[in-house]
Amino acid sequence: MKKLPLGTQSFENLRKTDCVYVDKTENIHRLISEGRIYFLSRPRRFGKSLLISTLDALFRGRRELFEGLYIYNNWNWSQQYPVIRIDWTRINHSTLEEMKSSLCNYLRNIAKEYQVTLEGETAIDYFNNLIHTLCNQTGKNVVILIDEYDKPVTSHLFDPDLDVIRRAVHDFYQVMKAVDEYLQFVFITGVSKFSGLSVFSALNNLTDITLDKQFASICGYTQEELESNFSDYIDAASKYLEMTKEKIMDAVRYRYNGYTWDGKTSVYNPYSTMNFFRNRELIDYWFATGTPTFLIDIIQRRNNPNIVMENIAVDNSVFQGYNPPDINEIPLLFQTGYLTIKQKERVDMIPRYVLGMPNMEVNNAFMTCLLEAYGKYQSYEIGNLRKIMETQIITCDEAGFARSLEAMVATVPYEIHKTDEAYYHSMMLIWMRLLGFNIHGETSNNFGRADAVWEQPGVTVVAEIKYHAETKIDTLLNEAMKQIHDRRYYNQYLGKVILLGIAFSGKNVGCRILELRVKS
Repeated sequence: MKKLPLGTQSFENLRKTDCVYVDKTENIHRLISEGRIYFLSRPRRFGKSLLISTLDALFRGRRELFEGLYIYNNWNWSQQYPVIRIDWTRINHSTLEEMKSSLCNYLRNIAKEYQVTLEGETAIDYFNNLIHTLCNQTGKNVVILIDEYDKPVTSHLFDPDLDVIRRAVHDFYQVMKAVDEYLQFVFITGVSKFSGLSVFSALNNLTDITLDKQFASICGYTQEELESNFSDYIDAASKYLEMTKEKIMDAVRYRYNGYTWDGKTSVYNPYSTMNFFRNRELIDYWFATGTPTFLIDIIQRRNNPNIVMENIAVDNSVFQGYNPPDINEIPLLFQTGYLTIKQKERVDMIPRYVLGMPNMEVNNAFMTCLLEAYGKYQSYEIGNLRKIMETQIITCDEAGFARSLEAMVATVPYEIHKTDEAYYHSMMLIWMRLLGFNIHGETSNNFGRADAVWEQPGVTVVAEIKYHAETKIDTLLNEAMKQIHDRRYYNQYLGKVILLGIAFSGKNVGCRILELRVKS
C-alpha cells in the first residue's frame, strides 16, 4: 500500500516518498486557466498548505513530480516562474517587533534561494524589492503564494496588540497593489475573511473561490476520491475491525464527511480520515489538534450556545469580510469549520444558505468544549457521563437518570435560571447535545411535535419536557407521557422505542421512562 501522507504538507516529499495523493490537478488547471488572483478560505487541517505546495512545484516547472496526474499532459512545462511563497505559520508573530524581524529574515531566505541581495530596511522594502528584482532577473512575472494570511490577526484577536499587528500586516500586503503588472499569479489561503487587511481591497480583480461550486472539492476528499484512492486501507480496516466495508464506510461517512461549500458537493475531513485509516479507531482526530478557545469565549460572553444546536438560515452577508473587533459567532464558526452549508437556495435570485454542523466529529469537538465551559466538567469526564446517561435511558433506570439530571441542573448558574417551559426545553436539548447525543428538537408528525427525538442504531428515544414552578413532579410526568401517547409521537419509528418524560418543578427534576416495541 502507498503510505498515508500524515503530517506531510510538502507536495515534493509526498510524491517522492510514494504517498497517497488524491489528484486535485484538474481543479488547479482550471483555476490557473480561468483567472489570476485568488483567495480560498478553508478550516485548519484541510489541505490548504498542500495545495499551496502543489502550486509552488507547478510554477517552478517540477514536471517529474506530476507524472501520472491530470496536469502532466495539460501544462506547458517550458514556462517556469519565480515563486515567492509566504507561510505565516513559519513566521514568529508573538509581538509586533518579533513579527517584523521574523518576516525580514523569511524574505531574506527567499532572496538567498534566488541569489538576490535585498535593499531597504523593512519587510515592506524587502517584499517590494524582491518582486521587482526577480521579475527583472528572470524576465518573467512573479507568482506569489501566501498560506494562512490571517494567522497574525487570529492569534491576537482579543489582545491589546491587535490593532498594531493588523495595521502592520495591512501595510505589508499593500505592496501587491503597486506591483500588479509584475504579478503572474497570486493565491492566498486563510481561515477567516477579514476586512481591513488590504488583501481584498488592494488586489485588483481578486476572486474569492471559497463558495465557488467549481472548486468545492479542491480541498478534502469526495466519496469517489476516498473509495478509489484508499481502497486498500478500507479493506485493511474491514479485516482488522471484522466489519463489512459497507459498515466501515457508513461509520466513517457519519463521523468525518459532510463539509460543503456549495450545498451539494460533500467532502471528508482529510486529516481525520487518514488518521482513522492509520489507527482504525473512530475518534475525534481533528478536535485533538486544538479547538480555538476564542470561539468558546465569544459564545460564553454572549451566552448563546443555542447557535450550534439547530440549523441556521443566513444570507450572503455572512460570508463577507468583517472587522475583528466586530466579530460575529456565525461567520467565525463557518470559517473555522464548525458550521458548513447544509443547503443553498435562491429567493428572488438572492442566495440563501442553511448552516449546520457537518458531522459527528465536529459536534463532539465543539460540544465537549461547551460542556467543559458551561458545566465545569473535565473533557475526560464527558465520555463517561454520556455513557452513564445513555445506559440509564436504554435500561429504563428512572432513578439513575433523575440523579444525572439533578446534577446537570445544579451546575447551571443561579442568575440564568428562568421560569418558563421553553427555557427548560432549550436547556435540556443543550445538555443532551453537549453530551454528544444525536438529538433533534421539535420533531413533527401528523399529530403534533415532540420536544425531542434521539436516534441511534437499534433504538429511538422520544422525549417530552414539562415545567411548572408550582405543580408536582408526578403530575407533570403524567402529562408528558399522556401527551406522547395521545399524539403518537412514536408512530413513525420502528423497533425499540423509549418514551422519556422529563419534568421540572422549580429546580426539582424528575423523569419517567417506558420501552415500546413499534411494529410496521
